[in-house]
Amino acid sequence: MNSNIPPNVFGSSSSETATADAPPANFWQRANIGQDVFLPVGVFIALLIVWEVAVQLFGIPVYLLPAPSVIWTDTVAIAGTIGNHTLATLATVVVGFFISFAISLPLAVFMTSSPLISSAIYPLLVLTQSIPKVALAPILVVMLGANELPRLVITFLVAFFPLVIAIAVGLVAVPDELIELGRSLKASKLQELYRIRLPYAVPFIFSGLKVAIALAVVGAVVGEFVNADKGLGYMIITATAFFKTPVAFGCLILLSILGVVLFQMVVIIERVFFPWSAANQETTIA
Repeated sequence: MNSNIPPNVFGSSSSETATADAPPANFWQRANIGQDVFLPVGVFIALLIVWEVAVQLFGIPVYLLPAPSVIWTDTVAIAGTIGNHTLATLATVVVGFFISFAISLPLAVFMTSSPLISSAIYPLLVLTQSIPKVALAPILVVMLGANELPRLVITFLVAFFPLVIAIAVGLVAVPDELIELGRSLKASKLQELYRIRLPYAVPFIFSGLKVAIALAVVGAVVGEFVNADKGLGYMIITATAFFKTPVAFGCLILLSILGVVLFQMVVIIERVFFPWSAANQETTIA
């Protein structure tokens, strides 16, 4: 059988019995905080040091490329304002991301239920992605009004496509022998879905979630560029209009940190709640 078969697809297995006496991994071991948090933070700090030294060494003007120390000083000076705008962007990202997942999962199940349905829906999904979101955003503002809704729609449209495709691929990637085994045990279509196809698709689902959460940040900023009175994207537009380059860079760095943190949160959730899925992905990457 395929090595990616998750546990508990058909109850306990011999490998589970063999490892039953092994001590369970605690939260910190499963989350692998050192690798997922401290290593990226260390690399980020090293890049900041190189950046600072390069700016000081070559005497680059502040309005072109400010040093990290200048960015820090100017950003901390308006920390309260930056914090409020960060929370606004975070709310748009999280809500848009969850909407994309809530729609992508049933849509992927519906698409994979029949080749005819898949052939009918897939071109429409591609069509939604072929439209530049920057061009679509002003139209959405006219249609939906100058409020939060256009930004959520843009975030959803950017994030949901890779997610629905990843879930659909996972649902149809189940080996034929598992499907035949389920049918021999008189499993219904619903049981086949939640006992075989969905567990097998978990690694694919989390691959899509990782891509989707990163793209959700991009979508939220695109929406804020076009229509917003708050958010880090709005702050970047305002800061550059007044040549406050350090503040714009500070917002840009915060957006990058926000994306990395959300991405790592998805990774940690996968490792804590689906450790077999994370192990399979790490083996594949290695």
